[in-house]
Amino acid sequence: MRLIDAEGTQVGVVTTKAAMEAAEEAGLDLVEISPNTEPPVCKILDYGKYKYEQQKKASEARKKQKTVDVKELKMRPTIEDHDFGVKLRNAQRFLKGGDKVKFTIRFRGREMAYQNQGIELMQKLQGALEEVAKVELEPKMEGRQMIMVVSPIA
Repeated sequence: MRLIDAEGTQVGVVTTKAAMEAAEEAGLDLVEISPNTEPPVCKILDYGKYKYEQQKKASEARKKQKTVDVKELKMRPTIEDHDFGVKLRNAQRFLKGGDKVKFTIRFRGREMAYQNQGIELMQKLQGALEEVAKVELEPKMEGRQMIMVVSPIA
């Protein structure tokens, strides 16, 4: 196996027994770094410290990661202009924050006969949000609800 000592200098190709003795002499552990190479690469290091550093790197990577939430905005097909404006501003704020927005239009009773009003409302939303969002899921009916999902433009 190819051996790397505690300082990071390459010792060369040695037997397993010689590598184990060198690690024991240094008071550290012999860790196989790259088992698939020919010959395999081993390093003399403090395994507890190595594991701790790997854990810190992983937690740091998780900290920098941004989770994308899906915010839902519910409406009715007969929404007034001012209420529509409020929903639109909220959607723009969510999109600027990096979240996806799910628009839901709920139809009640005889409103089911006027689904074209829902489609017009969704098209109005698409037009208003075209510079900040792209449509991820086209408007579609699911039971008594019409649903559309938009995501921010990266």
